[in-house]
Amino acid sequence: MSALILSACVLLSAVLTIWSDAEGRRRLFHVSKPLTTVLVITVAIIARTPVPAAYKTLILAGLLCSLLGDIALMFPEKWFTAGLVSFLAAHVFYILAFKPGPGRPISAGMLLPFIIFGLLMFRILAPSLGRLKFPVFVYMAAITAMAGLAAGRFVYSGGTRPLLAFAGAVLFLISDSVLAYDRFAKKLGPAQAIILGTYFPAQLLIALSI
Repeated sequence: MSALILSACVLLSAVLTIWSDAEGRRRLFHVSKPLTTVLVITVAIIARTPVPAAYKTLILAGLLCSLLGDIALMFPEKWFTAGLVSFLAAHVFYILAFKPGPGRPISAGMLLPFIIFGLLMFRILAPSLGRLKFPVFVYMAAITAMAGLAAGRFVYSGGTRPLLAFAGAVLFLISDSVLAYDRFAKKLGPAQAIILGTYFPAQLLIALSI
């Protein structure tokens, strides 16, 4: 019940964040955006379902890095690179959480569609990246690997929680792809609403996968 109530609070705070951003209410936005991620972290902390301790620790580490990235990206002109590094670290933690256990090979078939998507996105973005070309390539590799491993984990294990993690990973990939396209390729009118509207549910679903 506590997780359900907190999840509702996450979604309400996310809506408030999207609304305050669209309306230009910067003070409210600067409070509600990190608050939403803090609520997601709380959902992860209170999870009581028996899971490997390492999985919960890695997901929490990823969420904490994401919180740092959220704060940095509220000031993208100054701290965009810091935000990129923070979210890259988050994806590394998620990769470690989603990777197959000992004796279970990584499925190339599961990774391939995500790798193709990442390469296509990078090809679109590359002409405008300048000195960020290599960092963005590394970032795209990390997030596509994260989504592919989440897909493989769900297909191999089945169950509700792996499905939640997979759905969250896909939403995260969509969110970051829209953010990158809007910043480096072509401005999209509703970009922020799409970015935040997929990002917060993504993090919530990953937290609920514990």
